[in-house]
Amino acid sequence: MIKFGVVGTNWITEAFIQAAKENPDFSLTAVYSRTEDRAREFAEKYGATSVFTDVKEMALSQEIDAVYIASPTSFHARQAITFLEQGKHVLCEKPIASNKQELQAMILAAKQHNVLLMEALKSTLVPNFQVISENLHKISKVRSYFASYCQYSSRYDAYKDGNVLNAFKPEFSNGAIMDIGIYCIYPLVVLFGAPESIQATGIRLESGVDGKGSIIMKYKDMDAVVMFSKISHSSLPAEIQGEDGNIIIQNINPPEKVEIHYRNGDIEELTQSQEYPPMFYEAKEFIELIKASQVESTTNSLANSLLVMEILDEARKQMGIEFPADRNPIVTL
Repeated sequence: MIKFGVVGTNWITEAFIQAAKENPDFSLTAVYSRTEDRAREFAEKYGATSVFTDVKEMALSQEIDAVYIASPTSFHARQAITFLEQGKHVLCEKPIASNKQELQAMILAAKQHNVLLMEALKSTLVPNFQVISENLHKISKVRSYFASYCQYSSRYDAYKDGNVLNAFKPEFSNGAIMDIGIYCIYPLVVLFGAPESIQATGIRLESGVDGKGSIIMKYKDMDAVVMFSKISHSSLPAEIQGEDGNIIIQNINPPEKVEIHYRNGDIEELTQSQEYPPMFYEAKEFIELIKASQVESTTNSLANSLLVMEILDEARKQMGIEFPADRNPIVTL
């Protein structure tokens, strides 16, 4: 059994626990929250035996082997480094950090202490993403990648009424590109690597984060277009266009129905049965890596996370989006 602690007691932590407990090697033993009452309430609900209100104290505990971090993005780096320095494996919710410099500090700590650090980006680990990768050759040379994730935020109405919740606060390193644009960008990087150039545009809200945006990325023989929004909605599928056909992906997060539409009119169904909730597969990957004494995923690799973070940083720069975390860099070890 891998003994897990969780940092954060929000809905995404609950979703992770519900999915991860389907794995027989997962055991929830500890919960962190800023208040002891909330930590105890959450721990009792999910059967954890230890509660913490201090991250450093939790990192020193022998009650955990690994931790899942689902706090606001601006807290990820410092919290992760605290656990990594104590030899704890870290699965950190996307985006893994506020910027590239923070991620570099996290990677340094992981390497110095020989522990696993992985970004919890579920959509690249589900069966329907794997089948895309395995069948990409069937459409011949790829010429275009398109992905859209536009989802009207449940918190945007409050924002318009003058109540700025965390999802729209730059001090938490939030915004459309960080919260949901990453779901379009990470699969692109896993499949095709780093672009040669990017051109980004977006709508900057008065709070200082982006409400929506789009990025055009140039590769040697192809281009990529991604669109993301928290202030409008879209139902467009994602598409990878090749010279002999195109792969249609219903929902980029996570990929659901997947088909190849060949140029001659034939359609091949690729959709895989996904028996478990999407977050099960990221927990499975993480646990299997720990059991195999591996310190890096080959899919959600540190190199891929760095490339994604470089794209996020450059896109934010072009859109005029700056976080307090950009002005207060973490001092590396």
